[in-house]
Amino acid sequence: MHHRFDVLVVGAGGAGLMAALYAAKGGASVACITKLYPTRSHTGAAQGGIGAALGNVQEDHWEWHMFDTIKGGDYLTDQDAAEVFAKDIIDAVYELEHMGLPFSRTPEGKIAQRKFGGHTRDFGKAAVERSCYAQDRTGHMILQTLYQQNVKEGTNFYNEFHVTDLIIEEGRCRGLVAHHYATGEIHTFHAKAVVLAAGGYGRIFKITSNALTLTGDLMSIYYRKGLPLEDMEFYQFHPTGLAKLGILVTEGIRGEGGILRNADGERFMERYAPTIKDLAPRDIVSRSIITEIREGRGVGADKDAVHIDLTHLPREVIEGKLAEITDLARTYLGQDPVKDLVAIQPTAHYAMGGIPTDINGLCLTDGAGGSVEGLYAAGEQACVSLHGANRLGTNSLGDLIVFGRRAGTAAAQYARQVEYADMPADPERESVATLEALRSASGKENAAVIRRELQESMMNNVGIFRNGPDMARQVEIIRDLQDRYRHVSVSDPSRRYNSELIEAMELGFMLDCAEAMTASALNRTESRGAHDREDYHERDDANWLKHTMAYKNLNKPGDVLIGYKDVALRGYTHAFEPKARVY
Repeated sequence: MHHRFDVLVVGAGGAGLMAALYAAKGGASVACITKLYPTRSHTGAAQGGIGAALGNVQEDHWEWHMFDTIKGGDYLTDQDAAEVFAKDIIDAVYELEHMGLPFSRTPEGKIAQRKFGGHTRDFGKAAVERSCYAQDRTGHMILQTLYQQNVKEGTNFYNEFHVTDLIIEEGRCRGLVAHHYATGEIHTFHAKAVVLAAGGYGRIFKITSNALTLTGDLMSIYYRKGLPLEDMEFYQFHPTGLAKLGILVTEGIRGEGGILRNADGERFMERYAPTIKDLAPRDIVSRSIITEIREGRGVGADKDAVHIDLTHLPREVIEGKLAEITDLARTYLGQDPVKDLVAIQPTAHYAMGGIPTDINGLCLTDGAGGSVEGLYAAGEQACVSLHGANRLGTNSLGDLIVFGRRAGTAAAQYARQVEYADMPADPERESVATLEALRSASGKENAAVIRRELQESMMNNVGIFRNGPDMARQVEIIRDLQDRYRHVSVSDPSRRYNSELIEAMELGFMLDCAEAMTASALNRTESRGAHDREDYHERDDANWLKHTMAYKNLNKPGDVLIGYKDVALRGYTHAFEPKARVY
């Protein structure tokens, strides 16, 4: 089946819905293709808020937000992206308000704001109240609001369609191919421009806050075409996930006054970040928690968690501003934050790296500015390098809104200027072959077993603390798993809603993302942001103040080629030089 639209958007989370909305506002015919019903997208799991220097509660300025973003990213952040972001997010938050997003309010009726890790006033002097929030359901409210706006603008939704291939010929993206869950049919979508916004790949780890659908599909498809993935070594572990489960416990819980405590009841962050303590950036807090556990001060039966303490806060704050996480703790752990300490542990949360783009979302092919004509990306799937080596809390929702809007606007503008390029004679061929090979395979390997081994080994060898021998071993583990994957078969030959088939295909995408990530991490011989090497403790600006560009070696399976891209440091309203991190 064939379809034609000016602009295609893959993914219906915050970035995808914002891109689709602005492409439609730009006069384009738009289709949004998504694995899920839009309001089930993973943006709905985001709890804490959107950082924006509104100054509703105390003095704040976009320059301070820009500084925190760059410093939090350990100076790997591209400063043009940080400046655009810190300015644009203020307008974008007010735009969401005008669309109807029900933000929490101050007594005066303004958008409420609260503290969040790594956000400071006056260039790092003290914590600032910058996070705009809707209780602890901010992401959910964004999805509802943007979906309604897209319905109003006439966006066409193709729900439960799984993209299996991008059609890129002669340097231009001409459309994509997708598998429809309900029928098992392959559909071809012809377009002038395509925006990729399908989220991250956190399911490569055993303990993760990511939904089951976040398997890095479009990153893998891009990578398989010999195109680069940028800064894949930088993966953020959120310090607070519910113990054993990984379900996110918002940073807002600490913004409201929650305190991390070890088995001795000690507020241990006073030793690691004496200035802003529990509100230090996520990489610092995650490492601090793991250090406490390693040194024997963990809690729980396996001593592999610590506590978050809210018991000193008023009940109305816990059950009002933190209603969702309170309900989750009661439901899944049987712990009531009003009276109990809640067990948490770091959880794989967010990819700083991904498909490289410029500040308008245009996908890049190398470190010198080459690009794929008509192809854009935004959100966690993209790497405009706003987040550098470590994303600040709240900047993910802001990233979705700001750069989703810019990508949608740019895609519509490009679509107005060009005609449809010809599609190849048989665009569905590779997708059909991949799915049929899995359906008809007679191999002895099981996708679920390989996936479990991948997740456990990545957690152990490329987790919060890393070292060369472990990561070198992980390179070989991934190669072995990739070889075994070639012998995977599925027991269910049906075509409609065949979840076993879909999960087997997703495993191939996950293995690609793990391959690029591990090779990039092994190659970077320093510690920076979320990438912490026990054999290279120091940040090395002389040799490593640059972005990694990982390319799949199409001539040698299992091999990764590494290139680089300069960090944008100067030439903006403010230029912040690398300096030591003290919180």
